[in-house]
Amino acid sequence: MNETQELDATRTRTFSWADPMPIAAQLGRASGLETLQAMSDGRIPPPPIMATVGIERIEARDGRVDLWLPVREFHYNPLGTVHGGILATVLDTGTGCAVHSVLPPGVGYTSLDLHTRFLRPATVDSGVLHCVGTVLSRTKRSAVAEARIEDAAGRLLAHATSSCLIFDLPTS
Repeated sequence: MNETQELDATRTRTFSWADPMPIAAQLGRASGLETLQAMSDGRIPPPPIMATVGIERIEARDGRVDLWLPVREFHYNPLGTVHGGILATVLDTGTGCAVHSVLPPGVGYTSLDLHTRFLRPATVDSGVLHCVGTVLSRTKRSAVAEARIEDAAGRLLAHATSSCLIFDLPTS
């Protein structure tokens, strides 16, 4: 910072999260959809990444997840728009959770890739961003999902597809 720049004390951010390990230990006992719905209605806390990024709400049904992210200045890059890494994280969450929603108890997944397209910038004027993730295809060992982020006016800001590896979770 130079002499003309000062930190603004009103621009601070503090957040907290639940210990993720007890929740992770329970994941194999319920289906992915049951787990996501428990997060949605507050029976279990969301993963720390949601607090880190600022995703405020999640809703899930079989093969689909909806996420809401209010844009804040702390999402900004040096150009004064939401950093692409934030949008990519939301898209990855949307595709991954969509895949999770179709998995039975004892089955997990991990992202293999994420192909992302940024179509227009997002700023605080974009309002609350809405991400919809859907499963396009699923086999026993893999799934393909897509996610779309729209601004409050319904304009498409970014789109992604992802391949996920599906695997049995350890039993102990």
